[in-house]
Amino acid sequence: MGLRRVPTPLDEYPIHQTPLPMDRVASSDRNFYDRCYFNAYDRTGEIFLVTGLGVYPNLGVIDAYAAVRRGDRQWSVRFSDALTERSLDQQVGGYRIEVVEPLRRLNLNCESPDGSIDFDLHWTGAFPAVQEEPHVLQAGRRPVVDASRFSQAGDWSGELRVGDAEFAVTGDRWAGIRDRSWGIRPVGEPEPPGRAAAETIGGFWWVYAPLRFASCALIVILQEDPDGYRTLNDARRVWPDGRVEQLGWPQLSISYRPGTRHPESARICLTQRDGTPLTVDLQTVTSVPLHVGAGYTGDPDWSHGRWMGPGWSSSAVYDLSDPAVASRIPFGVTDHLVRARLGAEEGWGMFEHASMGRHDPTGFPDWSSVSGSGREGGLLQDQHDRDDQ
Repeated sequence: MGLRRVPTPLDEYPIHQTPLPMDRVASSDRNFYDRCYFNAYDRTGEIFLVTGLGVYPNLGVIDAYAAVRRGDRQWSVRFSDALTERSLDQQVGGYRIEVVEPLRRLNLNCESPDGSIDFDLHWTGAFPAVQEEPHVLQAGRRPVVDASRFSQAGDWSGELRVGDAEFAVTGDRWAGIRDRSWGIRPVGEPEPPGRAAAETIGGFWWVYAPLRFASCALIVILQEDPDGYRTLNDARRVWPDGRVEQLGWPQLSISYRPGTRHPESARICLTQRDGTPLTVDLQTVTSVPLHVGAGYTGDPDWSHGRWMGPGWSSSAVYDLSDPAVASRIPFGVTDHLVRARLGAEEGWGMFEHASMGRHDPTGFPDWSSVSGSGREGGLLQDQHDRDDQ
């Protein structure tokens, strides 16, 4: 088959970036994706929502998910369907996103098949969206992640129901972080491992920390090889008037819960343009493991871009204290809701973290090592402990 016989409505607009019609993406990589992510919290830690929608043109799939944590229970709902044509319509099953004002106001609506997660939410950006540095991750010689992303801090209003509990979402209490990313990353059914099966990576270490204060928003993104070589380093401060300030090389220390790699607190030391230090302290409040019902890498129940058949949906409730569930939480990416302190300001945000396998700077020599087994904690851990005494 060649190109479609007729153009799509998007081809009517002067937005093409390649000789291809808008129904085709420039890359033939099966893993091309275009996806958004949102989280919402009420500044108490009682409830934490993550949700998003993704389009996978070369797999012919569109899907969406929502996951909500209350206590040790995590509710999830997933929707998936065949992608017909590329359009501005972001809807699959009972899930819909409406862009009211690009980069500022959006509406999200979810009606789960069993009523376990329902919401009608309205997003308003509190700070301008910021374009992040390109994200590249290689497995051997092959890029497995090659993507762009923008992020934004904002407020929520509307209604949310989880199980038998209903929440009035008001902008004076509810806030969140959102992002949109696109490019290449592992999606859909697993590919044949080939050579990679014999040359497994030694570890994966990742931090993604968008934070919000009254005066500014901060975003810190770090990715390191097992020996600590930093392959992604991005730290910025966003001001309400749209100014974006680059911040100097982040130094990070993490205090893990004994016997685990669960972060309980962290300190990020940054440098302003004039050389003045800028220190941010974080305390985790609750978390959502993204590979428990939300479809991220390592989720055995469902994964983004996977063909589930037409008009598919599913709901589940997970007990995060169940050993069968708890035992797999360390082997994926987890979004932690955090209280943050920047000087005299208190803020909130997300500390997305993964620490799997070897990571020399924190003293983890292999996949089985946990806090309490040596000098783990980070290059600044001793200073962190002294300052807190």
